[in-house]
Amino acid sequence: MAIAAVLLVIPIVALLWVPSYAKDAPELWGFPFFFWYQFVWVFICSALTWTAYRLTLSARGLTTHKVGEDR
Repeated sequence: MAIAAVLLVIPIVALLWVPSYAKDAPELWGFPFFFWYQFVWVFICSALTWTAYRLTLSARGLTTHKVGEDR
């Protein structure tokens, strides 16, 4: 469960630390670094959230859940 919490904290810290990405260069397809860095984090956050979810299910002894079933 602690690993799942760390996975969920990573994007929060990365995106709240604005000075690390508040710049124009390098550009990607004409977009400044500021914009595409945040856009890439959308996919990274999705992967980290899914991984944290699967780890939490695993720690609870569940591999899947069915609709209406108590988790």
